[in-house]
Amino acid sequence: MSFLGDIQKSDVAFWANAVSSDGLLILVFSAFAGVALAIMIRLLVSNHISRLFNQNAVSYTHRSRTITYFQKGKPQMGKVNILKFHSEEDVAVALAKYIADLSAKFIKENGSFSVVLSGGTLIDTLRKLLEPPYIDSIEWSKWLIFFLDERVVPLNHPDSNYKLALDGFLSKVPIPKSNIYAINDKLSPEDAADDYEGRLKQLVNKSKLKKSGSSEFANFDLMLLGMGPDGHVASLFCWHFQRFEKTKWVTFIKDSPKPPSERITFTFPLINAASEIAMVVTGEDAADAVKIALRKASNSNSCFPLPVEKVSPVGKLTWFLDNDATSGLSR
Repeated sequence: MSFLGDIQKSDVAFWANAVSSDGLLILVFSAFAGVALAIMIRLLVSNHISRLFNQNAVSYTHRSRTITYFQKGKPQMGKVNILKFHSEEDVAVALAKYIADLSAKFIKENGSFSVVLSGGTLIDTLRKLLEPPYIDSIEWSKWLIFFLDERVVPLNHPDSNYKLALDGFLSKVPIPKSNIYAINDKLSPEDAADDYEGRLKQLVNKSKLKKSGSSEFANFDLMLLGMGPDGHVASLFCWHFQRFEKTKWVTFIKDSPKPPSERITFTFPLINAASEIAMVVTGEDAADAVKIALRKASNSNSCFPLPVEKVSPVGKLTWFLDNDATSGLSR
């Protein structure tokens, strides 16, 4: 008791002296010294991180443009291509050829082409596939269509990704209806996720879908991904624990930050088991997230990465970007 009392008395005496002129000067000096020390430490850490960045970066060149992609901490990542185009129209043209070439490759190898669609603007960017030469040359009957994520609403609801894909793309190509795997819209989010995962596993067991050579997850031929302005992929958002799921193929959320709130979504282990992933990002609203994802921001904080940064397939990742989406890289 007396010891604590002595400490409290000494504290009072210290602060009493501190309010004197000499004590005040000492406090001010100490404060400035503390700030200076903090700045020095931060600069040293930043320089160290910068050196690590330079040591662990890989450059990819397309049309005389080189973009550096940070690979540290992603030892399982396959090859990465970063393609930058002048406009969204140019992205659509290149994406169509990319998909058509993969379709021919996988159908020749496996007799089918499994494609995972996402929502948003991606469906519109597929429009060039509906034009010659692709509309007539692609073996559409061999395509198998799946959905990266889905809003738990009736399939004919305006918010449904299935309806978006049907209206904008699927109804315009001769893919058999039996090859299009929509969710069961009569179930709750949890049951819908379990049902979709179960159906995927059945297709793997029946050899209609391949199994990844490095895991027990399904190995889709192509996943077509978009990215939100906040860096979310599928319905895996920044502040949701579902982004850290390790074992489930499909999970669900009931509190999406944008409506509708109830959704099911592929998990990152399933996404990253794909042979090919196309990350299609256009528009200036995604520029900041692109800047962080491609690690061009020298002050980027990777302690809590954006969901998009967890996209690291065992196969190949190709970014399709327009000028607007990469505008943050020059800032």
